[in-house]
Amino acid sequence: MRERDPWRILNLYAGIGGNRKRWTDCDVVAVEWDERIAAIYQRLYTDDTVVVGDAHQYLLDHGHEFDFIWSSPPCQSHSKMVKAGQNRTPRYPDLALYEEIIYLQHFITAPFVVENVVPYYDILIPATKVGRHLFWTNFAFAADDVPRPKGFINQREVGKQDLMDWLGIHYEQTIYYDGNHCPSQVLRNAVHPDLGLQLYQAARGREIERIDQLALGLLP
Repeated sequence: MRERDPWRILNLYAGIGGNRKRWTDCDVVAVEWDERIAAIYQRLYTDDTVVVGDAHQYLLDHGHEFDFIWSSPPCQSHSKMVKAGQNRTPRYPDLALYEEIIYLQHFITAPFVVENVVPYYDILIPATKVGRHLFWTNFAFAADDVPRPKGFINQREVGKQDLMDWLGIHYEQTIYYDGNHCPSQVLRNAVHPDLGLQLYQAARGREIERIDQLALGLLP
């Protein structure tokens, strides 16, 4: 990959693409399981290639083809909400999150980001906390959390329109996750575009440095 080439990016569990909004000079393949959400993503990012399918398997099959990988696996089984409230049913945490981290660490040389929530348990692999997010990466970064609207956690105080305005992402449809009756949840799961940009720029800096080292013969 030459520095002047557009970056080929794999955006896994793409959702509505909050993390992707401010990326530039890139060709993006986005993978999203939910057809309704994938359709919104495609309307928001018309030049991206959108794949409706299993992001976990897509990473295994195609991860080596990309210059940068971002993965935001489902967070519901890791969230502190699993243990909150009287009517919560105990459930296993979905360890596909850690499968992907280990796979990326050992089989992918391109810069990567795995994003998830701060969980109810002690994390199994060290990560960097930024606000309500955890990030696993193979490059160093310094990121600032983006201030959230007042009452962000309380869906009665901050609704869909407020969250769309905060993210700068707007759509008309009302989408509910299976078993979830909050129309704002899709938006709540998004990484703010400013934070996504900070990680993207750090990853690009890491890759440019690697290219320079290769050119100087400092790397095998």
